[in-house]
Amino acid sequence: MADSTPNPWLTIVGIGEDGLEGLSIASQAALRQAEVVMGSARHLALLPVLNCPVMKWPVPFADGLEPLLAHRGRRVVMLASGDPFWFGAGASVTRYLDPDEWVAHPAPSTFSLAAARLGWPLQETLCLGLHAAPLARLRPHLAPNRNILVLVRDGAAVATLANYLIEHRFGASLLHVMEALGGPRERIRRTSAEALAFDDIHHPVSVGIEVKGEGASLPLTCGLPDDLFASDGQITKRPVRALTLSALAPRPGELLWDIGAGSGSIGIEWLLAHPENQAVAFEADPVRAERACANAAALGVDRLKVVVGAAPAMLPAGPLPDAVFVGGGLSDNLLEALWARLPAATRLIANAVTLESEALLARWQALKGGSLLRIELADAVALGSRRGWRARYPVVQWSVAL
Repeated sequence: MADSTPNPWLTIVGIGEDGLEGLSIASQAALRQAEVVMGSARHLALLPVLNCPVMKWPVPFADGLEPLLAHRGRRVVMLASGDPFWFGAGASVTRYLDPDEWVAHPAPSTFSLAAARLGWPLQETLCLGLHAAPLARLRPHLAPNRNILVLVRDGAAVATLANYLIEHRFGASLLHVMEALGGPRERIRRTSAEALAFDDIHHPVSVGIEVKGEGASLPLTCGLPDDLFASDGQITKRPVRALTLSALAPRPGELLWDIGAGSGSIGIEWLLAHPENQAVAFEADPVRAERACANAAALGVDRLKVVVGAAPAMLPAGPLPDAVFVGGGLSDNLLEALWARLPAATRLIANAVTLESEALLARWQALKGGSLLRIELADAVALGSRRGWRARYPVVQWSVAL
């Protein structure tokens, strides 16, 4: 019986700095049969003269999608760096295609080449694409004796990276500056971040970081130190935050609504729990909302979405969250709106400090179930020549699954 599977019209070819020489047999065959080849100017320059029209991929990248899709049905080759599906352009294109419309032939990724040059086990090495992302995404991962491979935009970005490490007291980190890996221009040089003086670093460039220094590393458990968050005092303090996050129980890929976000600490720690987690913070005070954004960026989770406005008016129609934290603006109106909108099994955690809010939670817990927890903490303080306990305001926490 004849195979009825249609032939893919798009072939995504991963190309390295060695150009045609490093391409697989399948990739070379795709180029020979192509009716159109599309790629960046750098990638096109790595190939000999082709027997078909070539199209330079425009900048920004998104502007090239429409011209590419306009050739749907012809034999098209798209050039991409190394492995197109590891911090590459592959998924940015295939999300618009059916599975039978495309095929990919990857080449060794920059990460694979870098690990092979440095002798680092890739499965134990953190790999980050920072060529189009803020360097602060490094922040959660900076810890002594850790190895990190990063892709950066150009030579100037290497200097910016070194300065970032110095600012966070990791200036002693050893940098392996690697240019054009796998090609005739390959060059690897080593220096500490604080001693970096290279002024002739050429694209494409990656950096291996052996983290060293006396900077503060972020704890892996929830309940970060309060002083990591800029705040006007409107913050869920560390012990209560740890208990709150434990009750919220973040799981990979989940979405949180953080209502009355204040400094954004709950949403930020939710995002730090897993790189695929998402969070939307709702804050009525514009100054606090801006501060929450700044805190998220500084701690490497700039993906925190902050909405300025009060709930429930500002709650979006979707996507709906897996968990909701109410740290401010607690009211019957808000809880009624959440109960009407959220799907079954959504986890809801609400904290109350005032007597009025405590009474509201007690009433709702009697109606809807869940558990109430009273959190009472005290700190040792000076009491004359000795010490005594000073109680904090107690917090009542309601945990319930809708």
